[in-house]
Amino acid sequence: MAKLISTLFISADGVAEIDPDWHFPYFDENMGRAVTEDYETSDVLLIGRNTYDSFAGAWPDREAAGGEDAPFAKQLGDTRKVVASRQDLEFTWRNSELIDGELTDAVRALKADESIKGILIPGSLDVVHQLLAAGLIDELRLLIHPVAAGKGDKLFTEGSPVQHLKVLATEAFPTGVIRVIYAPVEPPAPAGYSDVKDFPEGN
Repeated sequence: MAKLISTLFISADGVAEIDPDWHFPYFDENMGRAVTEDYETSDVLLIGRNTYDSFAGAWPDREAAGGEDAPFAKQLGDTRKVVASRQDLEFTWRNSELIDGELTDAVRALKADESIKGILIPGSLDVVHQLLAAGLIDELRLLIHPVAAGKGDKLFTEGSPVQHLKVLATEAFPTGVIRVIYAPVEPPAPAGYSDVKDFPEGN
């Protein structure tokens, strides 16, 4: 099965709707390396309509301009892009296609495709919400910024199911950004106060 990874820039209070004012001041070579590592896991991008419009509105022009980020722009252009949208789209960016049918069914088919190495969801919070609820995401790769955004859409929303997570890796950057890689896991055994009351609370 192809691994499905979600990669998100996120604030300390859980906002995953990027605001350039709190995101770009913390972007450095360490975050750039982390992003590169995330993209290297996969040969398919799964993105929502808004993320597609944002990417398609910027990266083809950057590839054509031939600047410093042109190689990454070309990599994105060459990558297969599967777009989740309830509307028909006219694609202007190469290697782009619309999901056929329901999102969860299409994702299960992608994960079962032996020709696919991995699937990456950059941003696309609505898509992440649906696939987390369906138990289809294998890893959450979060770049947690040292800022409380105060507003914006969150990764874990009010009323969403409890998500138990296992930490696979952590890394702290000099900017204060913390990279955490989580994997969803089964809940631990039930416990209450009587189970933990005898544990020492510190000196």
